[in-house]
Amino acid sequence: MSAPLTYLQDHQGRFQEELFDFLRIPSISADPDYTDNVQDAARFVANQLENAGLHNVTIEQTDGHPIVLGEHLEAGPDKPVILIYGHYDVQPPDPLEQWSSPPFEPVIRDGKVYARGASDDKGQAFTHIKSVESYLKTNTPLPVNVKFIIEGEEEIGSPNLVPFLKKHKERLACDMVLVSDTAMFAKDTPSITYGLRGLTYLEVEVTGPNRDLHSGVYGGGVQNPVNALCEMIAKLKDETGIVQVPGFYDAVRPLSEKERKAYAALPFDQDAYNSQLEIPEAFGESGYSTLERVSGRPSLDVNGIWGGYQGKGAKTVLPAKAYAKISARLVPDQEPIEIFKKIESYLHQIAPPGVSIHVTEHHGGHAVLVDLDFYGLKAAAAAFKEVYQKEVLFAREGGSIPIVADFSKTLGATTILMGFGLNTDSIHSPNEHFHLADFERGMLTSARFFDLVESYRKDES
Repeated sequence: MSAPLTYLQDHQGRFQEELFDFLRIPSISADPDYTDNVQDAARFVANQLENAGLHNVTIEQTDGHPIVLGEHLEAGPDKPVILIYGHYDVQPPDPLEQWSSPPFEPVIRDGKVYARGASDDKGQAFTHIKSVESYLKTNTPLPVNVKFIIEGEEEIGSPNLVPFLKKHKERLACDMVLVSDTAMFAKDTPSITYGLRGLTYLEVEVTGPNRDLHSGVYGGGVQNPVNALCEMIAKLKDETGIVQVPGFYDAVRPLSEKERKAYAALPFDQDAYNSQLEIPEAFGESGYSTLERVSGRPSLDVNGIWGGYQGKGAKTVLPAKAYAKISARLVPDQEPIEIFKKIESYLHQIAPPGVSIHVTEHHGGHAVLVDLDFYGLKAAAAAFKEVYQKEVLFAREGGSIPIVADFSKTLGATTILMGFGLNTDSIHSPNEHFHLADFERGMLTSARFFDLVESYRKDES
């Protein structure tokens, strides 16, 4: 076994403790009350990069939360440059009462560490810092050049990252981007995500009377904004799950027969899926399997709805306003801004008389598909196979990482999505967790990937 791999195995205890220190920082980017904690997390990442032996480690302030950079470019100008991306910010932990242990106090149960950010994305990003450390601390030449960019705003749409990429394009120039912010297809089943859905996120405000009204005095004579909003939402899809927004599917790239066969070959158990979610049956766009619906087809969902009295007991109120947050997951060729405009137009069209509406666009991003013949992807698959001792599956993911498309547009680089988490890790939910076995295997896979990249590049040339 090579010196870096031995180093990784010999220092697992320390790596876990360092990860747990990282997880204790409540770096919630969406809540201004945690701004100081986000800064603490940035400093923690910078210290880890410096301690690992990286050069030119800096904390770059933005109009929002900081971006941490570091690099090691001693492999030589003729060797590939890999830009490693991750994020240190996390989702809010609410609802707190559903956590089995405090969200920012890591606890090990059944071989998993439970904490907010364990899988998304602190644990996964940490694997690459430690794999690079394994080379530098054993005086083993790193066979590739690496750069790190770890941001603190991924969970709020990375509003400052694209301007940063454009401003520092030369400093961040690379041959490929390595991201571990996705999931394997199943436990002990190494898989590489070669596609991500895009996103359009919006909020709709429905306004009726100029104030909340007594429902006994005004009920039946004034349009109720909550009722109106529910009526509008009911018209977004038909009973078979097909989105009714005009033009929503116009640019959708059909799934090829080859892709549909690949989906069918994946080890997916529909009954187990239903059981794990405790639902009687799956639901979605007619004519497609569940896997096709959640990663290869677009979708439209209400993420939140509110309005009127929500306190204890009864209050006979006819509310003045109602609100909903709505997201559309997109597939290749769908433009986020165009989909927003289509949804906005449709909402205005179906709004009942007696109310006015206002639609606000939040963040969005393009869908991504990676060429399966790319040498970096082949090296990643070979590394997975060596460590997990299993053939690697290739799958598309239903979630979105908007920055992946921006890496392609701004840096001209292909992104490799090397995920070590699982879809069952409860990311964004109470009791988020990360298997410690995959934390260790993730570091080993990352190290082997660095070893293999150059040989696959030569094979391609």
